[in-house]
Amino acid sequence: MPLESNARIAKALAERGYNAEREAVTLLASSTDPAAAVAAAVDRAPDDALRITADHVREAIADADGAAASPDEPGQSPVETEGSLPGEVGGSEPVPDTATADPIASGATNVSSTDTSPPDAPSTDTSPPDADRSPDADRSRDPDLRELEVGNDMTGRSTGTGEYADFVTTFRDRYERLSKILRGRVNHRPAEAIANMPGGSDAAMIGLVNDVRSTKSGHWLIELEDTTGTFPALVMKDKGLADVVDEILLDECVAVEGTLADDAGILFADSLHFPDVPRTHRPGGADRHVQAALISDVHVGSDEFMADAWHSFTDWLHTPEADPVEYLLLAGDMVEGVGVYPNQDEELDIVDIYEQYEAFAEHLKEVPADTEVVMIPGNHDAVRLAEPQPGFDDEIRSIMDVHDARIVSNPATVSVEGVEVLMYHGVSLDEVIAELPEEKASYDEPHKAMYQLLKKRHVAPQFGGHTRVAPEDRDYLVIEDVPDVFHTGHVHKLGWGKYHNVLAVNSGCWQAQTDFQKSVNIDPDAGYAPILDLDTLDMTVRKFS
Repeated sequence: MPLESNARIAKALAERGYNAEREAVTLLASSTDPAAAVAAAVDRAPDDALRITADHVREAIADADGAAASPDEPGQSPVETEGSLPGEVGGSEPVPDTATADPIASGATNVSSTDTSPPDAPSTDTSPPDADRSPDADRSRDPDLRELEVGNDMTGRSTGTGEYADFVTTFRDRYERLSKILRGRVNHRPAEAIANMPGGSDAAMIGLVNDVRSTKSGHWLIELEDTTGTFPALVMKDKGLADVVDEILLDECVAVEGTLADDAGILFADSLHFPDVPRTHRPGGADRHVQAALISDVHVGSDEFMADAWHSFTDWLHTPEADPVEYLLLAGDMVEGVGVYPNQDEELDIVDIYEQYEAFAEHLKEVPADTEVVMIPGNHDAVRLAEPQPGFDDEIRSIMDVHDARIVSNPATVSVEGVEVLMYHGVSLDEVIAELPEEKASYDEPHKAMYQLLKKRHVAPQFGGHTRVAPEDRDYLVIEDVPDVFHTGHVHKLGWGKYHNVLAVNSGCWQAQTDFQKSVNIDPDAGYAPILDLDTLDMTVRKFS
């Protein structure tokens, strides 16, 4: 059978209501008569089984192979004669590429009528799939070649109780880790030490932003706080730092260099520094041609969930053209949820949260079974709203136990064959877009808001606003290690670009515009799947709606 037989078999089993161990799928694919082996394995599975195991298959293969070789029965099943297993659409023919039907095919990011992709931004695939490509091409989906590790996963490690001391611990950890990045750039002194320095001295302080306000004269007063106390810094309007001040958010960590006033009561700022991503950052890459699909915001359960687009996407994943797509990284909001916004119940196709996850699991079964799947939760999912969000409880996990998916916290880092991917759902993007000037961050260009989070080295720097933050003994929202790819969702807009060699991707959604979105003027980019080449970090955006 062709190389995609594993995916075809997994889809056939899914049509019959079964998941399967990877070894079981491989055994079925290597049998003499895979279609008969599938039927026999299902027959041998216990009535209450939800997963076909390798043991079920081993017991069934001998019977299936014997039946196929028997002179009293045909050697090939009618299903195989048609060129597909039950549940497969169109055999091995590739799904037509619809990307050329969208404005994104012109090379624009489809997030602004005037903005085009930066020179180093990913490309958009406008060429038709290669229908003549043999399924036995030079690429394989050998699981032994894969490397996937998850870091910064706080699932099961939550320690916060909501006490004041817990918040102190979180912010102390934030300060220590981000100030460590900045100490190599300035000659830092603690607030307590600066207060005792003589007037006119050169000084530099690293601290969390306690307050930012304009003076009557048009200058800016920034109050910084470290572990020893607070100290004010004044940014004069003629210093040329207005553009930098515009980007400051409360509670983020910055460094200020300048000169103390004669009375040593204030620091006149000459320069401001963010932790930022070094311009010298060099991303990693896989040592073979392999791809990852980056998606988010599926929203199963909504009456605007785009099932047809999802089916087109998963059908395409079963084609030879998609053979290199061995990873699926899903950045939250698998389901629509319940009670997330006012009158949401009027826009639900499935009103029970557990049934929503059951429906999502059925849709996930359409993905080829040998695909490595990593998922993080979002604000519509059945987890706590405060970030970091643990990766679901055992009951929800058991429902989504499909293809051995890795379900981790939001945020989390995923190392995929040498490429470091930071996955974050993206709730704080709302706050960044609301607080910063439009040219710095907007819904039409969500990747620019992501640049700001990279610059601040924190996915949710501002506390007490729209983004809820849970106190933990470690601030899991700090971007301590520079990622190669930053993947978010949440805002339902498609956008991408590179910031200091870090590819920032917001992957759109799989939900058409709801009445609520109309009321808040959100026009979603739905039905897109960014496909990332892990060897080159080039990216193709495919449209399935």
